[in-house]
Amino acid sequence: MAPDRGRDESEGLSSFAQVAVTPLASPRASPPHDEASSKATSKHHAAEGHHFTIRGVAIGCVVGILICFSNTFFGLQTGWVSGMAMPASLIGFAFFKAVAKHLDYPFSPVENVLVQTVAGAVGTMPLGCGFVGVVPALEYLLTPAENGPLRLGLGRLVVWSLGLAFFGVVFGVPLRKQVIIREKLRFPSGTATALMIGLLHGQGEKDTGRGDGEMGMEAGGGARNTEVAAGSAVRGDYGMEEEEQRLLISQALEQQSEGRASEGALDERQKHVKRMTAGLSDTSQKTSSQSAIQNERSWRLKIRLLAISFLLSSIYTLITYFIPQLHHIPFLGSYLASNWLWTFNLSPAYLAQGIIMGPATTFHMLLGAIVGWTALSPLAKKKGWAPGPVKDWEHGSKGWIVWISLAIMLADSLVNLGWLAGRPLLGLVSRYLIPSTIKRRGWKKRFMLLNRPTRHNYTAVDVEEDEQAEAEEDSTLLYPTISTSTSTSTHPPPSTKPTIAPITNPPGDRDAPPSQQISARLVLLSLGLSLSLCIISIHATFPHLIPLHATLLSLPMSFLLSIMGVRAMGETDLNPVSGISKLTQLVFALLIIPRSNPHAITINLIAGAVSEAGALQAGDLLQDLKTGHLLGASPKAQFYGQLIGSFVGAIASAAVYRLYTNVYAVPGDQFPVPTAYVWIFTARLVTGKGLPPRVAEWATGAGALFAASTVLRIVGAGTKWQGYVPGGIAVAVGMYNTPSFTLARALGGFATWYWVRYRDYDESVIIIVASGLILGEGVCSIVNLALAAWGVPHL
Repeated sequence: MAPDRGRDESEGLSSFAQVAVTPLASPRASPPHDEASSKATSKHHAAEGHHFTIRGVAIGCVVGILICFSNTFFGLQTGWVSGMAMPASLIGFAFFKAVAKHLDYPFSPVENVLVQTVAGAVGTMPLGCGFVGVVPALEYLLTPAENGPLRLGLGRLVVWSLGLAFFGVVFGVPLRKQVIIREKLRFPSGTATALMIGLLHGQGEKDTGRGDGEMGMEAGGGARNTEVAAGSAVRGDYGMEEEEQRLLISQALEQQSEGRASEGALDERQKHVKRMTAGLSDTSQKTSSQSAIQNERSWRLKIRLLAISFLLSSIYTLITYFIPQLHHIPFLGSYLASNWLWTFNLSPAYLAQGIIMGPATTFHMLLGAIVGWTALSPLAKKKGWAPGPVKDWEHGSKGWIVWISLAIMLADSLVNLGWLAGRPLLGLVSRYLIPSTIKRRGWKKRFMLLNRPTRHNYTAVDVEEDEQAEAEEDSTLLYPTISTSTSTSTHPPPSTKPTIAPITNPPGDRDAPPSQQISARLVLLSLGLSLSLCIISIHATFPHLIPLHATLLSLPMSFLLSIMGVRAMGETDLNPVSGISKLTQLVFALLIIPRSNPHAITINLIAGAVSEAGALQAGDLLQDLKTGHLLGASPKAQFYGQLIGSFVGAIASAAVYRLYTNVYAVPGDQFPVPTAYVWIFTARLVTGKGLPPRVAEWATGAGALFAASTVLRIVGAGTKWQGYVPGGIAVAVGMYNTPSFTLARALGGFATWYWVRYRDYDESVIIIVASGLILGEGVCSIVNLALAAWGVPHL
């Protein structure tokens, strides 16, 4: 059973007193059962039954549709899409807090998990269904020689998106027990969302989670939980006197069990225990009330910041409709702006995207912009390799640069995905083929480090008995599992060392009760239906274009690559869906579809879209399941919520995409669709068609260089210098986007560095502000869309 979310600290201490005292009266005495305890039990079971609610699904869908508008808008502009889990949970909490007096039952943390799960499923569908990349490429970038373009009506778009909406969700379910329960991958965004939900609902780290060493104590309910909670409060907050009192209580219990105390002594001890626990309860009530006040101030501040940033971003977005010159500020002069596209776009959303990405990623993007737009672009223009206007995707240096960035992305993706696939083999080598007599600890530690996930703290480490002491000394390097059998903290006490647990059966593998888990029968049924729907939808949308065997082969490939995507997200918080899709395009071009096929480009794009959809949805589900696991939410409820959100998101994203493309020119100044160009250029590259002059040489060199840099980043995982080695994906994104987008993001990354690393402030505050800025511009773009549709003139 999941923990009771409604009890405060004083209730826990009262329960502890009850459990500790009543057995002393008589070994046969039953626990007291009064009206108050009956109400508490009813309240507990009521909270248990609210993992899945109609109201939670409805609010999640509403919030998700707003995120869907925002993601479609920015996806068509720059290819950037965000799940917005934290702002979704915050908006849901604010709504239910505002209508709390009218609710039949309170809004609980597990219901908030449902809200953000549904909202994330709806909001990410523009990327999952290909509406920011594949579909624009098919509709606007295919040439007549490639049997294009393919204009799809709204009905066919809905059929297509429904076909891609579900199978990735089912793919993620079997991976849950391995990556969340056994390996305890961190999933940083999911963990951060769980922490924020816990704080919003007045929970600290003591009473959230299932006790797997990640966040909080176990979710067993009853005496053990309340006793541990009380003991933690005593040890952590009230000093040694209360610890001695708790020891006295335990001594009384021992005496009772051994039958060595007389009835009179037991009565006296029972009275003494009652006096002590009453004092503890009074102290805890004061502390609980103070904590409640702090929590209320915290969530009120966050909601206020979200609302203010949303309002300011909306106002600025509305102003830019009437003054579109704000999108292209010539901060370096008109010559560089008009001839080489060096402008600045002071978009609040672009600043916010940089804040969320962080300084390392944005600075690498800035490096890509500098190399691409100050070196490669002028070089291609001067040498005559790109003779057209600079901003021309087909014949200008803007298009020529995309080929180089594409090679960088492919190299980075192949190395990273190869590492994810090969690391288990490295683990077997380190376990069975490395002799135990090797004493060169420097080599061994580096080898073991390479075989560990790079950004989580909870994976168990398998070491030999004769090397136990060495492993304990290097525990910070090897990412040990912290035993939670006697402690509710995620970090060991200062006086003890962390324990190294075998990877085969790490302690604390507690999971949701069977009634809340997703059965194998349900998974098999959902898998069969979702795969069948995908096959039917693809062939209904593109009749006579893609062979049946190509569709059938793309689905198992999608499953295999989604495993890599899930592991990458769990370890690094980044789902490499772009690299996964490019790898699928490469495999299809080389092994499955011959280049002589007249529809080779179209088939290549569709196969890549299937892989991207599967990896994205599986990663999204596992991120949400991590949040739910830490808060004791039902995995089955989240699974149903994800399916409902995917259904709503598939329809909404198709409608929103068609709405934008009917009003604005695509590609155009408002929506340059850079991701669509990356997709179509990849298809042409792997099928050997349409390469501009000298691209092959430069792309090969750039790919080799960044393959080496990716290897360095893998080898340097956990070191201080790793962040200084440029990441291939970030450099490529900075290269194929114009400088106006990258400069604003770099400024946002600098803001994060200043706020978090230099000033050492709370990162969640600036993330909330950034989310408000993104939502403000994305939602207000609907107003700008209406103004453009009505023909309202610019100033």
